[in-house]
Amino acid sequence: TQADVGRRLGLSTAKVNRLLQQARQQGMVEIIIHTPLQHVLELEYRLKANFDIQEVVVIPRIAEDANAHVHTLGRAGARYLLEHLRDGDIIGIGGGIGAHSVVQALKSPRAYDIKVAPILGGVQGRATTDVNYLASQLAERLGGEAYRLHAPAFVDSRDHRDVLLSVGPIQEILNIARQANIVLLGVGTVEPDESRLVEFTALSAEDMNRIAKTCGGVGEFGAYVFVIEGRPCAEEFAERVVGLSLQELEHIPIVIGVAATAAKALPLYGVLRGGYLHTLITDEAAAQGVLHLFDRDLYGSGVGVQQPAVKET
Repeated sequence: TQADVGRRLGLSTAKVNRLLQQARQQGMVEIIIHTPLQHVLELEYRLKANFDIQEVVVIPRIAEDANAHVHTLGRAGARYLLEHLRDGDIIGIGGGIGAHSVVQALKSPRAYDIKVAPILGGVQGRATTDVNYLASQLAERLGGEAYRLHAPAFVDSRDHRDVLLSVGPIQEILNIARQANIVLLGVGTVEPDESRLVEFTALSAEDMNRIAKTCGGVGEFGAYVFVIEGRPCAEEFAERVVGLSLQELEHIPIVIGVAATAAKALPLYGVLRGGYLHTLITDEAAAQGVLHLFDRDLYGSGVGVQQPAVKET
């Protein structure tokens, strides 16, 4: 209370009140009240306790409208990003709906002296989820400087990738991304009807089905496919990615993964077991699905993920 503050500092309660009013007027202090459902604390605690991850933010599934739900997820990610952002930071970013939701929700209280660089090349599909577009938007909203990577995320062969990686401007942008303090990425599925990988010009639905069946791929992270235990797989496809490797991502201090809905539970379970994330921004449905999978594997209870009756977007 203000009286407690006054006793600690040797000030009258009236003086504390005046100072707080002045701080609010100058924008140094905000008072924001969140409902108890803002974070589903128990799910956050269990995810942190069961996986090697530093921070977890789980939003409840309140809104029935999918767009409203994505916006709520983005606001949670934007709030976390602003809490950890400092002048001089370099932010690496990937493409996709998860990263897009965070960028669109950002409302920075001031301009930051930061740089934003793509961590991989661009993809075919919606322009608003393209990595170069998101890098520009993120930098604009934060008052920083954006870089563009003029290369596809996925090419036809390893030789083709090596040629692109030897090009000076591409080397320069990826070297900036390697120095990132923070990386913002989505976590994707390998289901052909839903996967962003199918949007890459050199991948097809048949490729995705083969990845899932022959090597047991369950999800993708930074365009790299992994199995349920988190190990990378489908090496012949990984060799064709134009971007930072999983090993390079491991050296970045804060890697934020953003993904939601029950359909993302299996990919999230794999990426958490692989230890690729420092922070997870997700929702109640995905968190419950991940914990069902954890309990199934730990106790052999046969508990699985309940898939939604209606396909979620």
